[in-house]
Parts: sequence; C-alpha cells; structure tokens
Amino acid sequence: MTATVVVLGAGYAGAGAVKQLEEELNGSTEIVWVSDTDYHLVLHESHRVIRDPSVQHKITIPVEEIKSPATTFVEGEVTGLDVDDREVELDDGETIDYDYALVALGSQTAYYGIPGLEEHSMTLKSLDDALDIHERVKEAAEDATRSDPAEVVIGGAGLSGIQSAGEVAEFRDRNNAPIEITLVEALEEIFPPGSDEIQQALREKLEDAGVNILTDDPITEATAEAIEFDERDAIDYDVFVWTGGITGRDAMDGVDLDNEHNRVTASSTFETSDERVFAIGDSAVIDQGDNPAPPTAQAAWQAAEVAGENLARAIDDRPMKTWRHKDKGTVISIGDEAVATEVDPGFGAGALFDVVGTFGGMPAETLKKAIAARWIADITSWNRARKAWDAL
Repeated sequence: MTATVVVLGAGYAGAGAVKQLEEELNGSTEIVWVSDTDYHLVLHESHRVIRDPSVQHKITIPVEEIKSPATTFVEGEVTGLDVDDREVELDDGETIDYDYALVALGSQTAYYGIPGLEEHSMTLKSLDDALDIHERVKEAAEDATRSDPAEVVIGGAGLSGIQSAGEVAEFRDRNNAPIEITLVEALEEIFPPGSDEIQQALREKLEDAGVNILTDDPITEATAEAIEFDERDAIDYDVFVWTGGITGRDAMDGVDLDNEHNRVTASSTFETSDERVFAIGDSAVIDQGDNPAPPTAQAAWQAAEVAGENLARAIDDRPMKTWRHKDKGTVISIGDEAVATEVDPGFGAGALFDVVGTFGGMPAETLKKAIAARWIADITSWNRARKAWDAL
C-alpha cells in the first residue's frame, strides 16, 4: 500500500522539504503539501514590500513552480493534528489522512502578555502584513505635515525590526515624506544576539538613515495612540509595528505532541514524541545540544534537506541522519545598504570580495541579494532568481 506524507506549511522549511522529498521518494510515495497560501513567500525579503508593493510578485513563488506534478497541493489553513487517527484538520472542516506528517507551519508573533500590544500593533509575518504596513505608513505620511510628521514606531530591534525600519526610511526618502522613525528595544543594545562589532555597525547605518534608537527600556503597555515604557515617557504613534518575538502556531495548541509554547519539540533527526510526526523550522524546537536551533530562514533552509531525507528513511525503516546547524553568518539590510558578519567563506563573500569579519558596502549588499537569489534558484530556477534580483 502506498504511504502518504503530508507536509504542512509553505515557508522555507516546507518548500525545501517538499523538494527534497520529491527527490528522495521518486514517485513511490504520495506527497500532499498543505498551506494557507498557494505561494511561497521569501520571508526574509518581505520587508521590501513596505517600501514598494510592486516587488511582491518577485518574492512570492507559486507552489506550482516549486512542486512536481505528482505532488498534490491543498490550499487551506491547518487548525489541528490528530496523532491518534493520523489526520490533519483544516479550517473548512475537511481532514487529510497521513502515514507521516511534517509540521513546518512556521511561527506567529509573541506578545508576552503586554497589555494592548496585540490589539494595537501591526506585525510582519506575511505578505498581507507587509502590504498593510505600506498602506498605513503611506496614509500616515499623507496626513502629516513637516511641522507635525507621522510617527512610525517599530518594536523589537532584531533582524525583522531593523530591516523594517530601514525600509520605512527608504520610503520616506524616496517620497520626500514627513515621517519620524523610532526603533525600540527592551535590551541594552539592538540586534541582541550579535557581537559588539555588528551592533555598532548596524546602529551607525540606522542613525545615518535617520532612525531614532531607544534601548534598555521595555514596553509595558500599548494603547490606540501611544506606547508606554517602564521608565521613559510614553511615545505617541501613527503606525506601530511589533517584531519582538515568536511563538508556535495556534494549530498546535492541544495537539498531543511534546511542545514549548506550541513549538513542537523535536530531536536532531526531526522526530517528535509521535513516531509518525516530524517537525522542522520555526514551528519546532530542534535539539542541538546546549541550545536549540535558531528560528531563522537559514536554519530552516539547511534543515529541510535532512528532514526530507529522514522522512524517506522512516518510510523505508532505515536509520535516521542527525542534523547539526552550521551558522554561515548574518547579513542584514538597512534600505539599500547592508551589513554582514562572520560569513562562512564558502557562503560567497570571501571568494567574491576577499573580506572577513563585519563589513558593509557593495560586498554586503551583493551577498544579501545572492543569498535570496540562491534560495529562489534552489526551489525553482536560476532564471526565476535572475528576474527577482533587482527586488532583493
């Protein structure tokens, strides 16, 4: 009897795993791919849409361009997983039977119980989110004056927050719009996981772009008009974007799998507490020894290949491969500029530009584009990547 593997999610983990599964299984197993959108979003470039919505067509890839004709695609929102009956539950009441399931649903925004934060902030977790932010920033700027500019506040100075601030600054400059931008971070410095060197480089780029930076004071409440802090005075805002953290999807709430805040606990083979369910990407907490794998596009991209192979091995009752995340460096854009640090020479920068450590300028900007283009090429073609280049 033919086995059925169901892959949940069309992010980096889901799209990459589907490609690998198709290669490993060679049509011997039915693959069903489920997502609430019929496209893959190159999420680490979604901030570009804040500046220019027209780039959306270059960073969204239809699933039909990714999967083989033999793979069945189902568009629907996953609402649950019944591990006893081996069924995926969808929002329309339909169910999909599986022999093996790969949870790759990604994450949703965490609000940490801060009063008013969820009700009054915008997020950047989808294409629609990016389009909404663009419209809100545009409308606020149109209503503003030079003496009373629109106030755009971005909460959380990690990767997403920094890049969002950079795009709002580009929108302001290209449209000569009256906008003030403030980036707030509860911890002592922006980009908390980074070294002192990259934190300083990013701070300089943001300040050069006219972004105000406030650190070392947590948000305690958000209202419809203002953000309140533990120590400093409240800030009035016209647009408030929150990028401060992640948690698991609601679809995993109540599912009979070991989890942490709805992020499924998985071993380094991506196996979960149920032998027929694997988990990967932001929707999983993947054991890597002292610390779990980071919830990044880079980690999901790397893991997808091994996860796809391990699912094939599980079907054939073969031993699993373990996965170890290898940090290949960080590249962050601030508008059209970028900063890179600790980049693996094999990742491209060293070979192309003979640079090491933390660097900016054309090497970092080109590397940022090349990483996104490489991903697009991996799941589609280099021709598709070439067409997207100017939007990356």
